[in-house]
Amino acid sequence: MEASSQQMVFDEPDGVGDFAQKRKAQPRLIASVVKKEKLKCIYLGQPFKKVLVLAVKQLFPEFEFMWLVDEAKKNLPLELDFLNEGRNAEKVAQMLKHFDFLKVPRIYWDLSTKRVLLMEFVDGGQVNDRDYMERNKIDVNEISRNLGKMYSEMIFVNGFVHCDPHPGNVLVRKHPGTRKAEIVLLDHGLYQVLTEEFRLNYCHLWQSLIWTDMKRVKKYSQRLGAGDLYPLFACMLTARSWDSVNRGIGQAPVTATEDTEIRNNAANYLPQISQLLSHVPRQMLLIFKTNDLLRGIEAALGTRASASSFLNMSRCCIRALAAHKKKNTCSFFRRTQISFSETLSLWQINLHELILRVKGLRLASWVLALLSWLLPAPH
Repeated sequence: MEASSQQMVFDEPDGVGDFAQKRKAQPRLIASVVKKEKLKCIYLGQPFKKVLVLAVKQLFPEFEFMWLVDEAKKNLPLELDFLNEGRNAEKVAQMLKHFDFLKVPRIYWDLSTKRVLLMEFVDGGQVNDRDYMERNKIDVNEISRNLGKMYSEMIFVNGFVHCDPHPGNVLVRKHPGTRKAEIVLLDHGLYQVLTEEFRLNYCHLWQSLIWTDMKRVKKYSQRLGAGDLYPLFACMLTARSWDSVNRGIGQAPVTATEDTEIRNNAANYLPQISQLLSHVPRQMLLIFKTNDLLRGIEAALGTRASASSFLNMSRCCIRALAAHKKKNTCSFFRRTQISFSETLSLWQINLHELILRVKGLRLASWVLALLSWLLPAPH
């Protein structure tokens, strides 16, 4: 029997988002998202926020925060339109269908409206819950890698980005049938659509950061609106110190000392950060937010970005830039040349990754040999 022909009995709220409550419905396991009743207060509060920001600007002219009001005004109606959320969910599910580790709950359109969204109920643990993963024998490193793959594909290749990946919106579970680890992506209200120009410049910038081409880091940072603040822009994007960016972000992992240095210096650069955020394209603001949320997950799992994760980002950048070049040429010879160059670049990355793995295995064997020598087996 179809769910639409049955009377739905809703449980108490299973979770509460910024603007909605999440409930389970019986007799079929269906998750519902119901718009909160007090949302008029949010709309009425928008002019007050604008006045408040203007007052802050008068008191502290060096801080520029009007972009914050503009972004909230633009994004709020989209987050409150549950039909838009359902369309986003279906679009990203189709877009990333080649990732067998990703689960996007099915939408029940015949039961959904702008105020109520009904979807398939999928259970799991939050993506930052290491204890849940250990209990269910889920590899945290695999989850972290797959999350990075998913977001690299969204940002660099497709330019359609889920911008609210906090732990309540990203679950992990073992697939009931295959028992493989899955990432469940929820709450599809807030997406950023990247323009082609922005996406390609962003690809070039990350390629430059990954391969430590500082001239191109400056060039593409400035194309993205950073101006003379491009060193600060690069540090904000990578969450690394300028020294680390210059040495190569994939050369060494983040240390506790570097983390402390970044936190201690952040307050000193607030006026410059404010200025930078007011000048970069608006698309960049949600990308910053998304990057910060993803880093928070990595920090909770203890899987801060490694050289391998940067190589996967580079793969996506190479594919995206090659696809753009092929789209803009009619010459068969030129398209073949681009495809050959793309394949060669991807093989170079695969070789580099293989070398990193061999080095890791060699180091591991040395450590085991040293431990065997220091701690001989009892006779």
